[in-house]
Amino acid sequence: MHFAPDTEETLTFIVALGNTHPSASRSGLDEIPTPLSLTTMLDAVKYSGRFDRDDAELASVHQTRDLLRDVWTQSRDDLVASVNTMLQNGRALPYLYRHDHLDWHLHATPLDAPLAERMRVEAALALVDVVRMNETGRMRMCAAPDCEGLLLDLSRNGSKQFCSVRCGNRMNQVAYRERSGV
Repeated sequence: MHFAPDTEETLTFIVALGNTHPSASRSGLDEIPTPLSLTTMLDAVKYSGRFDRDDAELASVHQTRDLLRDVWTQSRDDLVASVNTMLQNGRALPYLYRHDHLDWHLHATPLDAPLAERMRVEAALALVDVVRMNETGRMRMCAAPDCEGLLLDLSRNGSKQFCSVRCGNRMNQVAYRERSGV
């Protein structure tokens, strides 16, 4: 599956952000518990714009993470309503922008807008492409029964089932044991 590079990058970020939630993390703990851990995550993906690096911003990002985890599993029609709401609430006004290592791509909020608002609007822009291409089926939850991780299936045949190699290996071991009677 091929999306525009900025769309794919944003969708991948949504998965990474969503999988920091305690219900999806390997440790069962919130993987962004402090403003410093959020900064570390954002620096790794070279997220641009304003960062307040405080507890209020972290709480707002956690709310955005919860929203995006919910949006990830919605039907296409419900997703459209959520995307439109995120764009409207963020007062999105798309414009082309080139910075850092990136070529021309879409932004829809000022770089000094609050971080969580920029995240929601950027997610909404990426989800617009998913809806328009009728590829919402590539946004799924991990098929492992004990995992709530998000998964983005960018494979050619759309057959990816697990959020990570770890979950895939674990489920393959379970299937092997069931087949061999171990």
